[in-house]
Amino acid sequence: MINIEIIPEFRRVFMPDILERAANAALLQQSAPDADLTLVLTGDTQIQVLDRDFLGKDAPTDVLSFPAFETDPETGRRYLGDIIISVPRAEAQSIAAGHSLEAELSLLVVHGVLHLLGHDHAGAEEKARMWAAQSEVLTRLGIPPTIVHG
Repeated sequence: MINIEIIPEFRRVFMPDILERAANAALLQQSAPDADLTLVLTGDTQIQVLDRDFLGKDAPTDVLSFPAFETDPETGRRYLGDIIISVPRAEAQSIAAGHSLEAELSLLVVHGVLHLLGHDHAGAEEKARMWAAQSEVLTRLGIPPTIVHG
């Protein structure tokens, strides 16, 4: 199950179908279709606080992933963790890159899911694997993989 939380200020961009579709596509591509996670859409201030407090980077970012690796004792389903997305950052990046907010949010959701599943992009080889996985998922979603940035 994909849990979605959005702070009231950003309800105008609430796209549950798009967010769930992107998360489920990434889970399926990574052979983890029965896992649960939470997506949180928020602003730059909250994501900057989280980035500072948990990762030591005192700056807003587009997406953060917090792996949990827990199992729900009632259902036996894996809970992967939380993905936090900055709506203002997603909007700015979509405008700068010339694509839709929906495409940007899909990219950020897929990117976050891959991080929850252990992907990273700190090294060149890791980045190549992660970007290839992102591109494959985005292509399946009908989104040009050329939107991948970073």
